[in-house]
Amino acid sequence: MFVVVGLGNPGRKYAKTRHNMGFIAADELAQKLGIKINKIKNKSLVGEGYLADQKVLLVKPQTYMNLSGEAVREIMNYYRAEPEKIILIYDDVDIETGRIRIRKKGGAGTHNGMKSVVAAMGTEKFPRIRIGIGGDIKMHLMDFVTGGMNKKEKEILKEAVRTAAEAAECIIEKGIDAAMNRYNSRMSEKEEWE
Repeated sequence: MFVVVGLGNPGRKYAKTRHNMGFIAADELAQKLGIKINKIKNKSLVGEGYLADQKVLLVKPQTYMNLSGEAVREIMNYYRAEPEKIILIYDDVDIETGRIRIRKKGGAGTHNGMKSVVAAMGTEKFPRIRIGIGGDIKMHLMDFVTGGMNKKEKEILKEAVRTAAEAAECIIEKGIDAAMNRYNSRMSEKEEWE
């Protein structure tokens, strides 16, 4: 079984903020796979389904971002999920807006939700898909990540969310190496010509 965890903050106040890219990507994947993320279990909203004969659990922790690890640990223990089959999707302020980065393992960086997950899981060896929200930040970081987006940013991140959902599907169907080769090397037309 694969577990896809989208990180974010519960509630309407945070629903369309930069910090909720993980939740939004989980919803995108749920729509593609016909899964409803509507059961409350292990401090999370969860939904179960299949992709290419693989059971898939989609998870949106309800603990708020900085305590995401509590929910991820409970899911991991309850389902006896191996860390290598837990895919985290989350926003990353250190990556240019709209870019996707996939990694097999690694540290949490500056992301408090990931710090909580790494500490709770007791390992850094799990796949992650980071959705770039970085850019020219002219305000306090917390205000930026929990703030709304302008029209141009919304369009860029809408496409990034679709790509992140595709990348999660690719990891499940073809493996992390295939997903990294396909999605980490993608460049926009503008970047190709610069």
